[in-house]
Amino acid sequence: MEYRQLGKTNLKVSLITLGTMTWGQQNSETEAHAQLDMSTDAGVNLVDTAEMYPVPPKPETQGLTESYLGTWLARPGNRSKVLVATKAVGPSKKLLQAAHLRQGRTCHDRVNLESALHDSLKRLKTDYVDLYQLHWPDRSTNHFGELGYRHVADEYSVPIEETLDVLADFIKAGKVRCIGLSNETPWGVHQFLKLSELKGLPRVVSIQNPFDILPSLSRWLPLTRKGSGFLLQDAHVQARECWWRH
Repeated sequence: MEYRQLGKTNLKVSLITLGTMTWGQQNSETEAHAQLDMSTDAGVNLVDTAEMYPVPPKPETQGLTESYLGTWLARPGNRSKVLVATKAVGPSKKLLQAAHLRQGRTCHDRVNLESALHDSLKRLKTDYVDLYQLHWPDRSTNHFGELGYRHVADEYSVPIEETLDVLADFIKAGKVRCIGLSNETPWGVHQFLKLSELKGLPRVVSIQNPFDILPSLSRWLPLTRKGSGFLLQDAHVQARECWWRH
């Protein structure tokens, strides 16, 4: 297995990451644990999940993916084998997938992010996550490969600096080691990086955006500055995710 440095951190992540979004829907807990055993035996050390999983998102299955990972992590010696990445959902203004989480209160403010992280840690049966990601932006924009941007006038969204302040406190508390983005735009990445430099706030180390290996269905991938990473999601092989250092 090959490994890459995660942004500017001292963490080394495997070139292949284990995706988990089918656990609790298409895969049972036993099958999830078998995938974890096989992957770690092959040298995979990064597991990516989310509070919204499994997909398709449903109230009755929400959180099962993290819970299945948590029961595996609780086994002696397993937590030290992997780096755990999970995600907090964003607002359900356009994305109704998350409307059932926290009664639809899923903005990236302190109250909601603290609730999201607390619940994720409880399901994962761990005191910390290695990479905490924002599943999609707080503001309305295109997500999951959606094309044709539609402007939403007079929309309020939580300021990025406010969100970074909350994430900084998670890191100070030892509950999160580093932070990342998902389904973010080049403008959004730039804002996060600029504010981290101007305000002395944590720097995002990764971005996870849709990427299709089939030319006929290819999707754009924004560029970030040196020191960040890409987590590429192949729309056709969802369980295989790759980290690329830029």
